Amino acid sequence: MPDTLRLCNLLGVTKVQFDSMYNVAKTYSKFKPSLFMRQLSVEDFARIQDAMVDYPGFTFETSAFRTYNTSALANTLGYVAEVSPKQLEDQEERGENYYRQGDYIGQSGLEKQYEETLRGRRGMKYIMKDVHGVVKGPWKGGAADIVPVAGKNLYTSLDVELQQYADSLFQNKSGSLVAIDPSTGEILAMVSAPTYDPKMLSGRNYSKNYARLALNPFNPLLNRALQGTYRPGSTFKTIETLVGLQDGAITPGTVLGHSGIRMNCHCGSSSSTLHRAIQMSCNPYFYHVFRRIIYNNDETNVFKKSKVGLTRWHDRVAKFGIGQKLGVDLPYERKGLLPDVEYYNKRNKGENNWKFSNIYSVGIGEGELLVTPLKLANVAAIIANRGWYITPHLVRAIGNPKGDPLPEFKEKHSVDIDYRHFETLIAGMSDAVRAGTVMRAAYIPDLEICGKTGTSQNPKGPADNSVFICFAPRNNPKIAIAAVVDYGKWGGTTSAPIAMMVAEKYIKGTVSHKGLERELMNKNLLYLPPPSPKKKPTPLLPKDRILIVENGKVKSVPTTKSAYPQFSVYDFITMQ
Repeated sequence: MPDTLRLCNLLGVTKVQFDSMYNVAKTYSKFKPSLFMRQLSVEDFARIQDAMVDYPGFTFETSAFRTYNTSALANTLGYVAEVSPKQLEDQEERGENYYRQGDYIGQSGLEKQYEETLRGRRGMKYIMKDVHGVVKGPWKGGAADIVPVAGKNLYTSLDVELQQYADSLFQNKSGSLVAIDPSTGEILAMVSAPTYDPKMLSGRNYSKNYARLALNPFNPLLNRALQGTYRPGSTFKTIETLVGLQDGAITPGTVLGHSGIRMNCHCGSSSSTLHRAIQMSCNPYFYHVFRRIIYNNDETNVFKKSKVGLTRWHDRVAKFGIGQKLGVDLPYERKGLLPDVEYYNKRNKGENNWKFSNIYSVGIGEGELLVTPLKLANVAAIIANRGWYITPHLVRAIGNPKGDPLPEFKEKHSVDIDYRHFETLIAGMSDAVRAGTVMRAAYIPDLEICGKTGTSQNPKGPADNSVFICFAPRNNPKIAIAAVVDYGKWGGTTSAPIAMMVAEKYIKGTVSHKGLERELMNKNLLYLPPPSPKKKPTPLLPKDRILIVENGKVKSVPTTKSAYPQFSVYDFITMQ
C-alpha cells in the first residue's frame, strides 16, 4: 500500500483515481501493454522516471501529438482528442477497424473534415514467438508486413497575420468575421469570438477542460462563422436590389416615396432614388421594392399573387447560397433559413392565411430570414465578382503546396443576374462607405471600399447586432468581408470599421486610423442575458379541490364535499 500511495503522489492522482485508471487499463487487456496515463509533461517525466525502477510493471513510451501555436484559429483548425467509446462503436457498426482505444482522431474543424487525409495508413508487422513468448523473428521474412503511410499535409489559404489581427479586434466581443478572396473562394480569415485555447483540448485533462468550455455561457466551442445564424438586416438590401432590377420590378432611375410606411428611415427626405436608398439604407424604399417583386405577376387574388411572387423571389435569392449549405470544407455548417410558401403555409395554418403584408419585414433582412456570417461574406464576394462565386474553402492544396484545390473548389456558380445591375448596386455601396451610413471616422480616402451596413434585430440583448459586408478595392477586388458583432448596435459604427480595417491591413499591410483601432480593441460588448426565471411547478389540483373515489372511479370535487372518502395524489399513485 505505501508503494501505491507513493506512486499516486508521484503521478499527482488520488488513490481512487489510480484504481479507476488501473481498472480501465486492465480491462483493455490482461496480457498486452495498456495505456495508463498519457501526455506526461517534461516536469512530470523528470520527477517520475528515476522512481520507475521500483515499479517494473510500468514503462514509458514516446508518442506524437498535435500542438497549436495560437488560439486565433481554434474553431477553424479544430482539435484532435482520444477516440471516444461512441466513435469506436460507430466504427464497428460501419464494419471498419482503423481506430483503437487510445488513438487520436480529429474532433472538429479541419482536423475532423480532413481526418482521413491527415491520419495516413496504419502499418503492421507480423512476428513469430515461441511458447515462452520470446520473439524469433519476422513471419515469412516480413513479406506480409504492411508499411505505414504518413498522412498528407494540408496547405490552407489562411493568412495567419490577418487572422490574428482580426481576432484582436474582437477582444471582449461576441461575433464573427469572414474574409474571402473573391477570385478563388479561398478563405483568408475566419474569426469566431469568444474563442478558446486549443491546447486545453489536446492534453490529458481533455474531459475536464471540455466540460468547462461546454458550460461556458459565451459558448466558445461554437464556430459562429458557419454555425451562428443571424438576421442579415439591411445588408440583405443588396440582394433585393439585384433581384428587383433583374425581374424588372425597378430600374436604376426608380423613385419611391415613404408615405404610409411605418419604418425608420435614414434618408431625411420623403422619397428616394435607388442610388440614395442603397447609400442611406432606406427602409421604406426597399419595402416598396419587395412589394413590387412579390406582386410582379398576373394573379388577381392577393393570396395567390403573394405565393407566386414569393416562389419566384425565393428561387432568385437561393442562387446566392441563402437558405442552404454552401459546402465549405468544415463540419457542422448550418443552412440558415430562407422562408418559402410551404414555410408560411405551415406557420400561418393555411395557404390563404397570409399575404405580402404578413411577410414584408423579410424584404429588409428581418423577420424569419437567417444567415451565417460565411454566407454574408460570400454575398460580398458575389457582388465583387459581378455575379458569380466559387465555394468558400480553406484548403488550397493537399500533399503538394503547388497542387490544385479539390475539383469542387474550382467551379464557378452563377447567380443569373446581369452584369450591368451589379454596377448600379456597387455605385451605391461605394457612396454608403464614402458619405452614407458608415461612420466618417472609418473612411479610408486612398482605398475605395464598397460596403453595406446592417442592423440585425436582437430582442434578447441590450442592443441589436451590428452587421457589415464589403469588398475592396472597387475594381479588381482582392478581399470580400462580412463582420457581425453581437450587441454592436449600428452596422456603421462597430462592424463596419472592424471590417474596413481588416481590408486595409490585407491590402496595404498597415492601418490608417490607429486611434479608432485602439478604441475598437478596448470596446467591451460582451453580454450575458439574464437566466430565465424558474417557473413554479403547476399544482396537480387547485387548492379548493380534492381527489375522491366515487363508484370505483377517481375524480376531483370541491373541498366542500368533505364527506367523500379522500385520497392524496401520492396515495392514488401508489395504488396503481
